Parts: sequence; C-alpha cells; structure tokens
Amino acid sequence: MVHAIAGTGRWAVVIAIGPHPLAQCMPQEVRNRVYLSTIGRFKGAVGTEGSGKLRRPVLSANVFALGTVSLVTDISAEMVTAVLPLYLVLGLQLSPMAYGVIDGTYTGATALLRIVGGYVADRTRSRKAVAGMGYALSAVAKLGLLVAGRSVAAVGLVVAVDRTGKGLRTAPRDALITLSTPPDALGRAFGVHRAMDSLGAFLGPLVALAVLAAAGQSFDAVFVTSFCIAVLGVVVLVLFVRDRRDLQPAAKSLSPRGAASLLRSTPVRRLILAACLLGLATVGDGFVYLLLQRREELSAGWFPLLAVGTNLAYLLLAAPIGVLADKVGRLPVMLCGYTALVAVYLLLFGPVDGWPLICLTLGLYGVFYAATDGVLMALAGPLLPERLRTTGIAIVQTGQALAYLVSSVLFGMAWQAWGPATASRMAAVGVVVAIAATAVLLARRPTAVAQEVSS
Repeated sequence: MVHAIAGTGRWAVVIAIGPHPLAQCMPQEVRNRVYLSTIGRFKGAVGTEGSGKLRRPVLSANVFALGTVSLVTDISAEMVTAVLPLYLVLGLQLSPMAYGVIDGTYTGATALLRIVGGYVADRTRSRKAVAGMGYALSAVAKLGLLVAGRSVAAVGLVVAVDRTGKGLRTAPRDALITLSTPPDALGRAFGVHRAMDSLGAFLGPLVALAVLAAAGQSFDAVFVTSFCIAVLGVVVLVLFVRDRRDLQPAAKSLSPRGAASLLRSTPVRRLILAACLLGLATVGDGFVYLLLQRREELSAGWFPLLAVGTNLAYLLLAAPIGVLADKVGRLPVMLCGYTALVAVYLLLFGPVDGWPLICLTLGLYGVFYAATDGVLMALAGPLLPERLRTTGIAIVQTGQALAYLVSSVLFGMAWQAWGPATASRMAAVGVVVAIAATAVLLARRPTAVAQEVSS
C-alpha cells in the first residue's frame, strides 16, 4: 500500500496503490462521488494550461511525415512542370485553346480515379497502401519523359500517367491527415501540411535550374534527378507514415451503395456543389503565368521563377492561415482567399505594371492557395463519417477537378475569341459569382452529418 502526494505550485502527482485507511471510514456512495469528482479534475488538468485555458492541440507525427512526403514529391514534380506551359505554348506553338484543353485534361481526365482511389482505400482500410501506389506511379512517370522527346502526344501521355498517380494518392493522404488530427485542429494540420508541400514546390524549379546549369542544359539530367527524388518520397512514406486502422470501426464492409449514401446528405451535397462552382471559376496556373510573362515581356529564363514566387508566399502563409481558420472559421477564410484570386485576375490587365505588378500578383496568388487548398479539406473533414472519409474527400476533389477541366477549356476559348484582357475580366466576374453562391450554400453549420450518412 503506497500513498503519496508530490509536487510544487499548481502541479501535483498523486500516487495511490491500494485503499487509503481513511477511505475505509467512508460510506461506499461517498467514496464513489469522491472518485468520480477526482477523475473529472484530472481530466481538466490535462487539457488545460495557465488560468483554465485549453491547450492548443498538438499535431501528430503522421501529419509531419505526410508533409515530408509531399515536400519531397513536390520538388520532383515541380522540376518538370515549372517550364511546361512555356514549352508547349512557345516551344511547340500551341494555341491558347489547345493549351487549355491539355492543361484541363491533365487535371480533369484522371479526376474519376480520385473516387476509385478513395473507395478502394475505404473498402480495404489501407489508405497508406493506396497513397503509396499513387506516389510510385508518379515516380515511374518521370522516366517516361526521357523517351517522350518533342512529341506532344508522348509528353501528354507521360504527364497523364503522373496525374493518374496524383489522383490516386490525394484523397487517401488527406483522409490520413483528418484521421490523425483532432477536429478542432484540422485547419492547423492542413496548413502545416500545405506549407511543407509548398516548400517542395518552391524548391523544385530552383533545383531544376541548378541541375540544368550543372549538366549543360540537359533536360534528361532533370528528368533522372526528378525520378530519384520521387523515389525518396516513396521511401519516406513506407518508413514513417502510419496507417490509421486503429481509428476505423470494424463495421460491415463498404459497398458502392454505401459510398453513394454520402450524396443523400444535404450538407455534403452543398459542399460538393460549392467545390464545383469554385473549380469552374478557377483558371490554371499556367494561364496566369503566361499572361504575366506576356504583359511584362519577361524572358524565358524568368518564367520558372514565377511559380517560385507564388510558392514562397504560399509557404509563408499556409500554416498561419490554417491556424486563423481554426479560430475565426474556415468558410470566411476560404472566401477571403478567393477574393484574393479576383484581385489577381484584375491585376493582370490593371493599372499597375513592372516589378510591383509581379510581386503583388504572385503574393496574392500565394494568399489564394494558402487560404483555400487545405482549408477546403479541413472544411470537408468533419462533414464525412470516418468509414467514408476518403471516398467523400475524393468526391469533393473530383467534382472540383472536373470543373477545372471545363474552366481551362472555356478560358482558352475566351482568350482566343476575345483576347486575354477580356478573358481575365470574365474570369474575375466568375469568381465573384462563385464566392456569393458558396457563401449561401455553406452558411448554415451542419450537425450530425456522420450519423445521417451512416444510418
């Protein structure tokens, strides 16, 4: 029998093994009340610090491991894609409409694979394995660029394979983040992950330029280096990311009908519709950088650095904006991000020019990504039941990707028909309409959605 109280100030450790002598003098009912009240006090002590304030939720190692995988993978991906718009439009002389079709197809054509990947991950409860397949497929695609040459069809096929890998891995990865994080810290978790992801996107073009300089402008050296870095990302995933099977109920196996039940939930339908509207109003990065390059008559060597500027702003702001979203609300933060996008489209043909235009445009573009990318997934996470979390995220991402395909084609057609200035202003108007519609669709706070879908 050991009884001790140790500690100083407001911290104390109570060690109790066996019944205390004084407890024997108490009636059983009194002993029960004392025991239960003690449990409540210790629970409160663990969850508080200072003068009764709740501690900030601590992010799990899984979030940082997934962030590291995304960081390494984005270095590999951005090494290749940073110069692709310039290569296709200026090198291969594609029209704006043709580029819009290719740009949209890269994202939209493999969008349905997001649902396939999400459904398989939920059904097998192996989200890490499905994500790993996606990362591995993207790594292998880098080698395909060695034999693609200047063939538009071959380059398109290789990039489509790479996007297929991205389509498979995105939903399982984001589901792992939501399952590894308390609900009240999702904005912070996605903010940290997206900050690490954007660090990779920031470094990728710089690494590509360094490899080109060291290898005598050999693009094959860039492709081989990109492949090696992508393989490193897969290794980090295998060794350090943990699948969250312990959080998943051993319920009845998931069926397609069960996955389709998500669409019976009104809040989920509203979220999917809002994601589609926002995707439809969003123009691809390549268009923004091409317009900026043409407006300022930048040389080809400066073009990859435009993405670096955007990703630097994204890197610096993703985590702070994620924390802000948890505090003031994810929907207001996301809508402010799309407001920054409106400013970007208007600035492309506005009164500002020179370096102030470049810095302001790239900075606001980074704000847009920091306030929308991870925040949308943080907004979706609490709406979806755990056993359908990956499938639900995949449906949201697929709807947005398909809308993005349509947006790229329409913007390319508008550019070719009415000119880039008119097309940019039309895009700005489209974003304003999407912001208003999203505010109406998601204004009501949903409750008990998981139970509604599961029933």
